[in-house]
Amino acid sequence: MMLPEFIENEAALDELMTHPRPALVQCIRSVQSPLVILGAGGKMGPTLAALAKRAADAAGHPLEVIAVSRFSNAATRTWLETRRVETLSCDLMEWDIHLPDSANVIYLVGLKFGTSSSPASTWAANTLVPANVARRYPHARIVALSTGNVYPLVAVDSSGSRETDRLTPLGEYANSCVGRERIFEYLSRMNGTPIALIRLNYALDLRYGVLVDIARKVYSGEPVDVTMGYLNCIWQSDANEMILRALALPSPPPTPINSTGTEKLSVRALALRFGELLGREVRITGAEAATALLSNVDNMRAHLGAPPTPVDAVMRWTARWIMQGGPLLDKPTHFETRDGGY
Repeated sequence: MMLPEFIENEAALDELMTHPRPALVQCIRSVQSPLVILGAGGKMGPTLAALAKRAADAAGHPLEVIAVSRFSNAATRTWLETRRVETLSCDLMEWDIHLPDSANVIYLVGLKFGTSSSPASTWAANTLVPANVARRYPHARIVALSTGNVYPLVAVDSSGSRETDRLTPLGEYANSCVGRERIFEYLSRMNGTPIALIRLNYALDLRYGVLVDIARKVYSGEPVDVTMGYLNCIWQSDANEMILRALALPSPPPTPINSTGTEKLSVRALALRFGELLGREVRITGAEAATALLSNVDNMRAHLGAPPTPVDAVMRWTARWIMQGGPLLDKPTHFETRDGGY
């Protein structure tokens, strides 16, 4: 599929985000029905579910896709159902959860923001729910979304954190995510459950993400803090495709896989480029620290390839989106945070 010069509206954005590439179409043929997607009402879940359904259709594979969420936003549920994704309203915090049988499960549940004011809620969401799910699906292949925040900050002149590195992050949120991984690992070892843990750094589309955060600051004349001087990010459609293709990779004990873009991006350079695209003077504050949150993706590239969508294209789309007043989720990433407090 040829990438567009610009993305003019949400319909065009959703079309691009849910268009399956040949590798996914081939992979989806091996996924037994139904595919259950837990936590499907969040930022990534709807387009991931729709992408899976479109890939199955393209493969001629009668795959039932079931999106599970509390669906606090009724419009999200309607959006999914119009795309022939089945929906199920369920609170996964309940001890006695009623979920359909499945041999293939995508786990997208997690809580991040608000941790500083209510750490117990974050720990409950990030550790109790995995326990419920792993007990419910002891023999399913589970691809569980984790985060690159499980790693500590690393030297900016390094190759980034590797899956074999010690998990010693700062802050309650990041440590609760380590807890999520350990719960999955414990139950995987106990029951032989095949699990892949996707340690994702900064997925983004045009309605949210680190590029949106930087572009909005530049456009409004706010200073861009470059203390967290470098980052990795990945176009959400690429991340979703890799999550789905990772259904071929689970094993007991869990296989961790870093997932993000292959480039180490300078926050300063991103801000200056947005200044050019947006026609704005860029205000910079702070100075680049010697460490940042960075992930090594050699393992991802070996198993799933490199994400194909260029950062330059996403920046061009983002600048146009901001200038034309495209809808935003108003969920900043707080990429500047260095103490683990969210």
